[in-house]
Amino acid sequence: MKKCDLDYTQSICDALNTLRQQKPLVVNITNYVVMNNTANALLAIGASPIMAHSQEEMAEMMSFAGSLVINIGTLDSVWIPRMIYAVEQANANNKPVILDPVGCGASALRTNTARQIVALADQLTIRGNASEIIALAGEQAQSKGVDALDNSDKAVHAAHHLATQNNCSVVISGATDYIVTTTATIALNNGHEMMPYVTGMGCSHTALTGAFAAIGEPTGLAATAVLGIAGEIAARDAAGPGSLQVNLLDSLYHLDEAVIREHIRINLVEDGCH
Repeated sequence: MKKCDLDYTQSICDALNTLRQQKPLVVNITNYVVMNNTANALLAIGASPIMAHSQEEMAEMMSFAGSLVINIGTLDSVWIPRMIYAVEQANANNKPVILDPVGCGASALRTNTARQIVALADQLTIRGNASEIIALAGEQAQSKGVDALDNSDKAVHAAHHLATQNNCSVVISGATDYIVTTTATIALNNGHEMMPYVTGMGCSHTALTGAFAAIGEPTGLAATAVLGIAGEIAARDAAGPGSLQVNLLDSLYHLDEAVIREHIRINLVEDGCH
């Protein structure tokens, strides 16, 4: 492993240790389908989740929370003002915002709302599948509802554009995961082919990204590595998606530095966005 890859691996291990020490509170405005999944993933890794949707308490919540996760999976006219207000409160309290643009490109409502949040957030991380990232950047994407039909490799250029234009980090989920920042592009090849068959796996990825952002790791690298490695381990004894989902929580809970170093497959693709 190259020295730069070793350095990134050490930073992932350090971030996990810090997260478990600090147990950050992560405010989630997320979709009805995955609330239980994402809350359990956050608990398993060592964070403290709260599923807060009321606009009346959001200013107070963001005054002491570590980060805000916005997931537009079950978007409607009631949720949108809540999301916008929550981002404004995160900005006012200097807190990171993590956006999951679920189904961006599938409808004008989803695309326009996601772009509105991107434009509004001061400290932003975007985590999506390839088709969502491509659509968010204004390029032509292929999707079927919330499912990506594009390969993650095809979204790297769009992610570069989003990162540069918004001074943010972009995480592309896929067979190869990419972390694209304004200074580097990193590829991770962990995970298992069964993971896409569990609903909310990407949403859990986003929630974990929020947990790490709350302790000062906003790139999405640590969250991506942790989930991919945990997924690999969980799949060993899984008979199918049902047992994989249960095993994943156990894998996240037991994950440590030695396991990360044994399993991680990381590669610095490039320095800088071109």
